[in-house]
Amino acid sequence: MNLIVDIGNTLVKLAVFDGGRIVAQRCVERLHPSMLGELLEGRRAAKAVVASTRGEADDVIETVRPYADYLLEFTSQTPVPVANAYHTPETLGRDRLAAAVGATVLYPGRNVLIVDFGTAVTIDLVTADNTFRGGCISPGMKTRFRALHDYTACLPLCGPTESGELQGLTTEEAIRLGVMNSLTFEIEGYMARMEKKIDDLCVIFTGGDAKYFAKRIKNTIFANCNLVFCGLDRILEYNASEEHLD
Repeated sequence: MNLIVDIGNTLVKLAVFDGGRIVAQRCVERLHPSMLGELLEGRRAAKAVVASTRGEADDVIETVRPYADYLLEFTSQTPVPVANAYHTPETLGRDRLAAAVGATVLYPGRNVLIVDFGTAVTIDLVTADNTFRGGCISPGMKTRFRALHDYTACLPLCGPTESGELQGLTTEEAIRLGVMNSLTFEIEGYMARMEKKIDDLCVIFTGGDAKYFAKRIKNTIFANCNLVFCGLDRILEYNASEEHLD
């Protein structure tokens, strides 16, 4: 079994892989040792990886260490099975690079555009030659709702809507539609331009808020909320073997 620990901006996401597939997963605000024991059903993982977008993760690493025979901390210096064209790899979010690796596992030999809907929305390109080509970052859905509430005097804190209308007839409706539509149009516009530049472009939606936009975006897309997990599992296997030494 492989234990995957992905520390995001807001939550800690856990997954257990057995034979290349996820057999258990959990999402928590803070990791406690008892959670690992429950997730692993009292067993010990053969390998584990800890990745963090928040910087140092020493406390989590020490929490995980007793539960795995082999432990990998995923840093900017960790070997990965893709080329990286990013000019500042030390500032690249671990989740973005892991998602890129996951895309090469699921869609080998394809040009892939990855749209990750989290605290931030990231749109990244991996080309058919297994190279991460970078992308862009903008505020995520919940971040936009929160910003409208926090940085104005009277606007309420709102949440997502499934409505496809363009005009709201109340302030709450206007906020809901404004955030949902602006993100939809942003993604659609980016996809349209990239599809003109890149042949045979495959688009993957991932992240916790992807479910709100998979139905809204008319273009053909694939949704996979476990893309980062898939990439981290591949990176773990790559480093635990001698493959990266070839």
